[in-house]
Amino acid sequence: MNNHGMDDKKHRNAGAPPLGSIEPHAPLLNRPTDDQLLYKVMRIEDLLRSISGAYLHFNRVDSYKDFHGADARDGQQLPKDHDGNVSTTFAKAPEFSAADYYDQSRNRTYACCFSAENSDFIWHNYGNGGEKGKVCVVFEFGKLRSTLNKTLQAGKLVYGDVRCHQIFSINYGLIEYVEWESFQANTEYLANPIKYTYYKDKESFGEEQELRVSLSAPGIGQFGLNDGSTMGFPTSLPFDFDFRVAIADGTIREILCAPDSDSEFILSELQKLGIEKSSS
Repeated sequence: MNNHGMDDKKHRNAGAPPLGSIEPHAPLLNRPTDDQLLYKVMRIEDLLRSISGAYLHFNRVDSYKDFHGADARDGQQLPKDHDGNVSTTFAKAPEFSAADYYDQSRNRTYACCFSAENSDFIWHNYGNGGEKGKVCVVFEFGKLRSTLNKTLQAGKLVYGDVRCHQIFSINYGLIEYVEWESFQANTEYLANPIKYTYYKDKESFGEEQELRVSLSAPGIGQFGLNDGSTMGFPTSLPFDFDFRVAIADGTIREILCAPDSDSEFILSELQKLGIEKSSS
């Protein structure tokens, strides 16, 4: 499958890529209730950058490598699944295995991560390395989900200076923590690639209690632009998100500041941005 004509200058036709969907894999994932609170610990500098730029930061799931506690296997197919995936190929492309498909899906999948618990674990392990300390932004899941879905539904993908058709699908789910070396997902049927995005090793990461928002593009074929180049997938993506509106409508419930953080600095900077911080 080779997808062409992504530039908006051309109308949809038989050569256009498949468009992304809103929660196409919801039945496969464990979604919390709408009133579930989510906690995201961030460096103060990163929060201010996100507010100023009006975005949520998504990382490509195969790029978690450069910080303490990073999961280098994030989104990876399970060890017990690997041999079976390698031996399964596509009828029209026998050189392309299911394992190749999962690997390619992985490097086209992005995640923004939250915790379902305001725990010592997340305060200790995340948001480290900033000069001004860290904060925890508290979201209400149902309102966050509604906001992101509306944004994706109405938006377009910007690649460089080119606006393209929206190829990413968005999904939400609580991470399923498994025994990484012994758990097998492809027993009777091959696993949907989204499942690998929502598996993590229980022993190493179970305390995270992660709720993940994922953006994923199809794992087969390439995405071509009208200038003849092939679209790449950078290690991170900014997703449009207006923090000011989110605070006003209750999507963001509060911003908590760590005791050893520079509270005067964050208060001052938030006020400059037209935001009054609440804390407890």
